[in-house]
Amino acid sequence: MNRIILTGGGTAGHVTPHLALIPTLLEEGWEVHYIGTEDGIERSLIEPLRGVQYHCVASGKLRRYFDLRNFTDPFRVVKGVGQAARLVKEIRPNLVFSKGGFVSVPVVYGARLHGVPVLSHESDMTPGLANKLIMPVAKKLLCTFPEAAKIAGKKGVYTGTPIRPELLRGSRKEGLRLFGFDENRPVLMVTGGSSGAQAINRTVREALPRLLEFFQVLHLCGKGNSESTRTGNPLYCQREYLNEEMAHAFACADVIVSRAGSNTLCEILALYKPALLIPYPKGNTSRGDQVENAESFARRGLAKVLMQEEMTADTLVQKVMETYRDRGALIDAMEKEPSADGLGNVLREIRRYAK
Repeated sequence: MNRIILTGGGTAGHVTPHLALIPTLLEEGWEVHYIGTEDGIERSLIEPLRGVQYHCVASGKLRRYFDLRNFTDPFRVVKGVGQAARLVKEIRPNLVFSKGGFVSVPVVYGARLHGVPVLSHESDMTPGLANKLIMPVAKKLLCTFPEAAKIAGKKGVYTGTPIRPELLRGSRKEGLRLFGFDENRPVLMVTGGSSGAQAINRTVREALPRLLEFFQVLHLCGKGNSESTRTGNPLYCQREYLNEEMAHAFACADVIVSRAGSNTLCEILALYKPALLIPYPKGNTSRGDQVENAESFARRGLAKVLMQEEMTADTLVQKVMETYRDRGALIDAMEKEPSADGLGNVLREIRRYAK
């Protein structure tokens, strides 16, 4: 039986691609193990899954700023390498697949001690700190963006990102029913991520009278961001967030307004949805990766972009209409994009390098 160790954590973005891979790996008969931290988000997302064995190791956070814990965390990393090495020796996997994040570093180096091949995946345009440390011992760095694969040189492989297969199984008819929409008017879906995007929410609501002249609007505004005064209009449906209904929301959407996180972009690409991207701006809380992501999609003709600092009700309406007008060209470009099947591409590399 083939065995695989998956690792990655710290944020949901380092875990959700694993959630896409796991069902197919289990269907193919792989024995699936996951190594994460004791208190990280990865544990809450992975441990409940049937068929996956979860293991904990110590790990220090890789910080780019001064913090007293920077002096103690290297010892936690060394401890984690020892724990991971023992787990690798016990499990004897054919491959370790890392999604990055600080927990992956001790796991990868533990695998190195036992000669187990490692594949790592990078979601952003430039490799994060964890992947920079992992790259020397990894067989390949699988990349969401072609620019990242180029930076990685001979080790870079442009694959895209695995997305959950259930997102591809949505029904337009069911989506229209769920949100009370008419099949004869196009649907605009606005999403700012699970926590919402306040700047987008404000501007969409300001522009709503003009948007509703042409579209039905499904507004995913984030937890706690709905407005009771906006209820009662059959052309406007606001939801704070969606779970299993998300596939149907994507299916009924004719055009999407979204942030530019890499996982979201890969979902848009895999579903061939015309999108207007409003990336989270570079600043104290962001290194500007969403701006780079959006610019990459725009260069390749895969989406339209409106920078947040240029967003007003007028520019939003103008760019939404432009995106809908050019939807045919955007869909054509997405259909030709080799990374649209991120799940298949990554599984191919896993099968190729499994020892």
